[in-house]
Amino acid sequence: MRPRAHAPDPDDQPLEPPAERFPSQPPGPVVQPGGYEEMTPEQLEYLRPSGADPDPDALVDDLPEHDFRSGDVLMGVVGVKLHRADPPSLFDCQDMPLEQGDLVIVETSRGLVLGRVAGGPERRMIPDGRLPRVIRKANPNDMRQRERNQIKENEAFRLCQERIDKMRLPMKLVKVDYLHGGNKAVFYFAAEGRIDFRDLVRDLARELHTRVEMRQIGVRDASRMLGGIGICGCQLCCNLFIREFAPVSIRMAKDQNLVLNPQKVSGVCGRLMCCLVYEDDVYRTASRGMPKVGRRVMTPDGEGRIKDRDVLRGIFRVQVGDETGLREFKLEELEPVARPDGQRQLDREEASTPDADEGKATGSESPEDVAPELAEIANDAPVEAVAEAEPEPGGNGAPTP
Repeated sequence: MRPRAHAPDPDDQPLEPPAERFPSQPPGPVVQPGGYEEMTPEQLEYLRPSGADPDPDALVDDLPEHDFRSGDVLMGVVGVKLHRADPPSLFDCQDMPLEQGDLVIVETSRGLVLGRVAGGPERRMIPDGRLPRVIRKANPNDMRQRERNQIKENEAFRLCQERIDKMRLPMKLVKVDYLHGGNKAVFYFAAEGRIDFRDLVRDLARELHTRVEMRQIGVRDASRMLGGIGICGCQLCCNLFIREFAPVSIRMAKDQNLVLNPQKVSGVCGRLMCCLVYEDDVYRTASRGMPKVGRRVMTPDGEGRIKDRDVLRGIFRVQVGDETGLREFKLEELEPVARPDGQRQLDREEASTPDADEGKATGSESPEDVAPELAEIANDAPVEAVAEAEPEPGGNGAPTP
């Protein structure tokens, strides 16, 4: 007797592959496990959202925005400040758990240096993947070494200042820094010109038994390194937040209608104050289309000459006729006065005469009209000089092995 044939059980049938949800979309590259570090630029591009008008900002979480180039490497970096007033420099943290404010030992071209973390670690694409490394977090031994270096720095500063006075060198010693290992001392000084300090370097290397480097810096860098309080009563901008010095000129002080007194427009460094740059663009934009000081204009009270102006308020102080006093008018109340060529030349000569009562520049724009003392504080040509010396290998004062 033949066994009865049973109906096939649907659960026993092999499952068919599901239909493609988006058959028109080509398959993308296979994303390997391990994070974005091991992905190619094509794989990272595949993770971006697609559409008719994709939003460039609509990226997956933690996906770095970068113009991928061959040779770029995604690395964990951290910003470290080597000195209090220096801008942070990028270092390879090697996925080390660091937080802002941590003291770390980093490698530099001069040797090991103790720095402070200025920001938390982040991932960035670095060309060729070459960055100096963070060696380790500072441990108790590093802190003791730091205290020893501070004692050496104070002694080296005193010794160097004595040698400078003895040799009568026209230089100002600013600061002394010992590298973390204590095998090199860097002396920062400021001077007006070039200084022949080779004898000083050899003398210091013989007395301190270490490598000595003399580095000449500008007066602005010296003020940034030392810090201080400005005439405004606040901490110096260069010591607090300025990363790069912008050029400052007398023209900025004139545009802002400031009294051209060296004691009023110069900082503690003896140069023009850096804060003159902050509002320069505002004054330049606001003064466009305004008549300059010294121009003849027609007012509701008659013809006169502009003696002063308030750019931000749009107020002009005009001397009407032969009056000794000044009257205030708004910009819309003034009209230009056409003059013959000969009279225009006379107006320019009269306008170039400084107003002694006001103590301000009136119409001169030529650099030759700047007072010598103002030209001196405006001159800030960078001067750099570096010299190194090794301790003598033998004889008196040689370091003990």
